[in-house]
Amino acid sequence: GTVAVIGPFIDDGDQMLGSWRAMGRGEDAVTILQGIRAAVSPDTRVLHAAGTGILEGIDDDLAAAVSTARQADVVLAFLGESAHMSGEAQSRVSLEMQGRQPELLKALAATGKPVVLVVKSGRPLTIDWAAENVPAIVYGWFLGVEAGNAIADVLFGDVAPSGKLPVSFPRSVGQIPVYYNHLRTGRPATPTDKYTSKYIDSPNEPLWPFGYGLSYTTFRYDDLRVSAPAMSRGGTITVSAAVTNTGGRAGEEIVQLYLADPVASVSRPVRELKGFERIALRPGETRRVSFIVTEDALKFWGEEGWIAEPGTFRVWIAPSSVGGVEGRFELK
Repeated sequence: GTVAVIGPFIDDGDQMLGSWRAMGRGEDAVTILQGIRAAVSPDTRVLHAAGTGILEGIDDDLAAAVSTARQADVVLAFLGESAHMSGEAQSRVSLEMQGRQPELLKALAATGKPVVLVVKSGRPLTIDWAAENVPAIVYGWFLGVEAGNAIADVLFGDVAPSGKLPVSFPRSVGQIPVYYNHLRTGRPATPTDKYTSKYIDSPNEPLWPFGYGLSYTTFRYDDLRVSAPAMSRGGTITVSAAVTNTGGRAGEEIVQLYLADPVASVSRPVRELKGFERIALRPGETRRVSFIVTEDALKFWGEEGWIAEPGTFRVWIAPSSVGGVEGRFELK
């Protein structure tokens, strides 16, 4: 059918490189439009329009983009930051998409056409409206000279995405700092208790947590096993879980190991990433993923240097820093 490619940098190779390009040249980069055209069949119509600039826009350009979208079977919207808005000396007080880009996205969604949003950015942006109203979002970062081909491979299903977020995504700039390994609080959020650590106008949780990422298949985690109830000094414990591809196509999953020390002489994070492993699974396939936990993994910097204190440790094998299957063991 017909694909509409919309956005201010769809045919700009320089924008694919980001600010940390060293000697990279924009003319060597595969643009978004080039990648899309190379991926579709000869019978597919590819329409395109900028819609707006990154920082500015006019009504006629927005109207032209909406008209283009209405002619298509699917809309691919490429929005976000300029390549030169990240890196050194590029701090921002707002994490919204700049200019009239949010307005363009809402206008494209209002056409009723299926919209896929691809965000080009060097930082997490606050895209909570898109998360609620756009059926598919790919966070594209700045991928370099093969960006156009790589993004097309993911959009058209030639590659099942397996990336996981290396940061937590805030719902708004007022939620920052927001990070997965925050310290415990003496008054954790309780809906029925006013005087606890929570916002009155937003959930505490990030829009998407550290380690989060979807694929074109789904995975189930179950049957966590801890090799022994206790670890002696200098010893190890093996923690494992069964991971199953519950979808209809092959995919890769990044399985993550987290630990927590609930009671310690120094306040400890609610979770800490201690390991990860990428696995490939066929539809319906199950694999047991194992991690070896050493005493060093339990250590933290205390008053007398690196120490591991005796007590109960919580352990998770999970698809992100939220959820997963949980177990416990003791350090003697």
